[in-house]
Amino acid sequence: MNKNAEAILLVEDNPDDAELTKLALARHGLDGRVTHVSDGMQALDYLYRRDRYSDRSGGNPVLVLLDLKMPLLDGIGVLREIKGSDILHNIPVVVLTSSTEPSDLQRAYDAGTNAYIAKPTEFSQFLSAMKHVCEFWININQSAPQSNPSGMRGTGFGELA
Repeated sequence: MNKNAEAILLVEDNPDDAELTKLALARHGLDGRVTHVSDGMQALDYLYRRDRYSDRSGGNPVLVLLDLKMPLLDGIGVLREIKGSDILHNIPVVVLTSSTEPSDLQRAYDAGTNAYIAKPTEFSQFLSAMKHVCEFWININQSAPQSNPSGMRGTGFGELA
């Protein structure tokens, strides 16, 4: 499958930041492939095809853009779940956050993030950062094969249905 046809999961609780990110992705032709969820539990529901996402088609997203500070389940919790799951661990996760705290950076890498980007405050710098993210993770990076070809659905937190 063409990588550009695969989905990007944007996990962001701030509606303004989500719109800004979607706008930046649209500038690179990816707007039609972005699914936005606003908290960590929704992200896991999407990834494990639970609840309102039980009928979603397609495989795993080609990339997860993940905020850290969110309600219900924070980004570190989501990251730990993804990287600890037999069926999700190969999905590249880029932390995209406003935090520049060294402790957040360390916790994210300890949990298995593939990259950590502190959101630039200038729009032009943000567009440039997203261009590089798209170029690398969508066009250059060679993704692992889907680890869930049979459609097996996980229940989350390390278990399979």
